[in-house]
Amino acid sequence: MKIIQVLSDYIDDEIDDAIKYAKMALEYRDDYPALAEAVYKISDEEMKHMAILHSQVTAMIDMYRKKNGDPPESMKMLYEIMHRKQIEHAAEAKAYQSMYKEG
Repeated sequence: MKIIQVLSDYIDDEIDDAIKYAKMALEYRDDYPALAEAVYKISDEEMKHMAILHSQVTAMIDMYRKKNGDPPESMKMLYEIMHRKQIEHAAEAKAYQSMYKEG
């Protein structure tokens, strides 16, 4: 389903942005604490956006299953690969966020 690919690309963008803002928070924590806190909050919001989009993807897959049965193996395998990469990428964002909060 093309829409799942589109949403998956958006999920990747949200994770990339979360990492970008978390790194910025770390970089400016000492010199500009108010800025650092602001961009940390933006990073956290980006992760919330990622979760919202992911829930829509899973809802669409569930809807497909109810209507058509299990997706083809090739579709399931592709989704699993993308999902695994996103989980690893999201863990990177969370690691940067944790470094900021612990510092």
